[in-house]
Amino acid sequence: MTMGDDDYTVDDALVTLGFGKFQLLVLVYAGIGWISEAMEMMLLSFVGPAVQSAWKLSSHQESFITSVVFAGMLIGAYSWGIVSDQHGRRKGFLITAIVTSTSGFLSAFSPNYFSLLLFRSLVGLGLGGGPVLSSWFLEFVPAPNRGTWMVIFSAFWTIGTIFEASLAWIVMPRLGWRWLLALSSLPTSLLLLFYKMTPESPRYLCLKGRTTEAMNVLETIARLNGTKLPSGTLISDNQIELQKIDNPSEDTVLLSPRENDEVETPKGMGSNLGGISSLKVLLSPNLARSTLLLWAVFFGNAFSYYGLVLLTSELNARSKCVPNKLQTEKSQDISYKGVFIASFAELPGLLLSAVAVDRLGRKLSMSIMFFMCCIFLLPLTFHLNEDLTTSLLFGARVCITVTFTVVYIYAPEIYPTSVRTTGVGVASSVGRIGGMLCPLVAVGLVHGCHQTIAVLLFEIVALVSGICVMFFPFETMGQELQDTVSSVKQTDNAET
Repeated sequence: MTMGDDDYTVDDALVTLGFGKFQLLVLVYAGIGWISEAMEMMLLSFVGPAVQSAWKLSSHQESFITSVVFAGMLIGAYSWGIVSDQHGRRKGFLITAIVTSTSGFLSAFSPNYFSLLLFRSLVGLGLGGGPVLSSWFLEFVPAPNRGTWMVIFSAFWTIGTIFEASLAWIVMPRLGWRWLLALSSLPTSLLLLFYKMTPESPRYLCLKGRTTEAMNVLETIARLNGTKLPSGTLISDNQIELQKIDNPSEDTVLLSPRENDEVETPKGMGSNLGGISSLKVLLSPNLARSTLLLWAVFFGNAFSYYGLVLLTSELNARSKCVPNKLQTEKSQDISYKGVFIASFAELPGLLLSAVAVDRLGRKLSMSIMFFMCCIFLLPLTFHLNEDLTTSLLFGARVCITVTFTVVYIYAPEIYPTSVRTTGVGVASSVGRIGGMLCPLVAVGLVHGCHQTIAVLLFEIVALVSGICVMFFPFETMGQELQDTVSSVKQTDNAET
């Protein structure tokens, strides 16, 4: 790295400024978004059975209510990632908050099944922007503290799941599913209320050549944290690359996050083909291995996590396999209790994540927990009593919470700033495919008296995901975030 004595990067500035009041405010804002996403996801395990009973739906129609949310998230995660990489993190999460809060509230007034599907798919579209908030928060955190603080950020998801389980237990028996939908949409509106106070990511600004604006944000961090910026001039990784290689014709393209590897692409085409060119960057030789493995792990995580959430209500609702029509109100009460207890599994999961992520590293933490999840699930291939079923699901949920938490730390770290939210967004989209398929397994197969097959499918998915983690090209624990694709190449080569 060829830099002048008085030059410093955003990473250098963040380490000097430390983690303080400014980052705590950013954490709370992003955390509210994470709480609201968790609530919208958790309510699916309550609303599905209630709507099935009220509208006399088949089990396939019930599982479709969940699947359309994931279908919306699949499109949203990819779309909002591109928007935030092209137009800024703030614009990305502003649009998602508007879409989620509006469609979530309107879904409470759905007159029929098809309108409910429409509104819930729009909620999914908005929820797809979740990775934008996590990447935005990550870009303010100094490298030495990143693992620990991203685990703390993930705690907001756990707060959301426990809060939603509590809310459902109180609201559903008294007021019904429409009230639950309406109340669950309210936290997202808080993002809109405080939006004007949010800063843009200095990494993003620096990458776009808006160094003066990046300096303003860093000065605000210094003021709120009561610290001082390093002396000298703020420079970006792009400028370091230009100094290092002394080949402007090759490196100038790094200034555009959409055209990293296409030297002769005209500037005008970048905006029109942003999605295609960014996808090509993700699958370029420097990133292809990480990207494809990450897609497999996100698929496995989403399939397993949301499958376990749905299995908790489905398996506890029937100690013996009974036809759909014989499901009673009492069995639905049991599912509230089961989901409520299982949601607390995320607390030890988070504590394990906090301990493991910066000690064992990202890769080892994830692979161990995927394999442990397989062990907890294996006895569920047989019909067990409610307490034992809940205990095993609790253990599996602890493990999958760790893998989910760690992969959301690891994913933004392996991508450069230029394609970070797009990379995490696309991986999240692939995860949503797992989310779309898991209701068909967790609800459809269990309803059809095929519990053994359902659990074995979860076993296979968790096992394959754990193996994929072992093949990730490099560990990111304690490393600085990269801004350009070629700097990832150097890291990759150094590690492998």
